[in-house]
Amino acid sequence: MAHTITGRKKLLTRIRRIQGQAAALERAVDQDADCMAVLQQIAAIRGAVNGLMAEVLEGHVREHLGAPNLSAEQRAAEADAIAALLRSYLR
Repeated sequence: MAHTITGRKKLLTRIRRIQGQAAALERAVDQDADCMAVLQQIAAIRGAVNGLMAEVLEGHVREHLGAPNLSAEQRAAEADAIAALLRSYLR
């Protein structure tokens, strides 16, 4: 998984930001914050997770599915795996 290794610092920064947003959401719910504030925090977390998913998925597609040394069978299997992952993610 070379793309996650080379971009590890950037990915970890994004993940830590998501952790901070989740902690803020927990505090907001615990402190009976206004519903709109809670909803905005949920939307922000969802956007951050979607951005993280897009970044890792793009790297995966470029590094693995686009690898020139894959056979047609390997490429088809990789495409099937990505499609299954996306179906699960988009539920």
